[in-house]
Amino acid sequence: MTDDAIPAATLIVMREAAAGPPELLMVTRTRAMAFAGGAMVFPGGRIDAQDQTLGAGLPDGPARAAAIRETLEESGLPVALRGALEPGSTALLQQKLHAGTPFRDLLQQHGLALDLDALTPFARWKPAFKQPRKFDTLFFLAEAPAGDWPLLPQPGECEQVEWITAAAVLDRIAEGSASAIFPTVRNLERLALFASITEARTHAEAHPIETITPWIEEEDGERWLRIPEHLGYPVTRERLSEAIRA
Repeated sequence: MTDDAIPAATLIVMREAAAGPPELLMVTRTRAMAFAGGAMVFPGGRIDAQDQTLGAGLPDGPARAAAIRETLEESGLPVALRGALEPGSTALLQQKLHAGTPFRDLLQQHGLALDLDALTPFARWKPAFKQPRKFDTLFFLAEAPAGDWPLLPQPGECEQVEWITAAAVLDRIAEGSASAIFPTVRNLERLALFASITEARTHAEAHPIETITPWIEEEDGERWLRIPEHLGYPVTRERLSEAIRA
């Protein structure tokens, strides 16, 4: 594996439903995007210099800061932020980020602070396939803020933002009305196991965070894309011909 992977972070935002399993915040990327164009994903992106500053003090602090920032940029949802915020104010925060206001300055201007401890480490994925962009991505769990917050897709990057259960996303993928890359599908299958956010956090804390680098293995003349079996994933392989590996 080469060392040219881009450090990145992703936030799996969950909220309890009135009935049934928790819902997840899912973003559908625009088809023009170079990475995972048209796919359903969790909000996230690369870790930049400002995240390094905001996350100083925790080994994975910069990744946590990036996950919070990217979620606000892509969906307008203010996750893991301490301070006075109203649902109607998030559009302005999102617009300022899109206009280039540094995240640290934005937090100071609005009397906000990051609650980095509100995030629970869930996984780390670093595919090594030959492709223009490779990401070394830390995944975190977080609970959505209480209240009725508008979801605001980032123009030019996100076609849609919605609340949906993991099982419902997997159903869309199975019927062909949605697509998702290999790591997202595996994480959705894992998230579909949980009846509550507490269950998800407990499960995450019970499994080590080891870098997952899928590999290809042949069995009975068929090629499979595989991941380790001890990291909490109920499905650990997919036919190579069916996997979207971006």
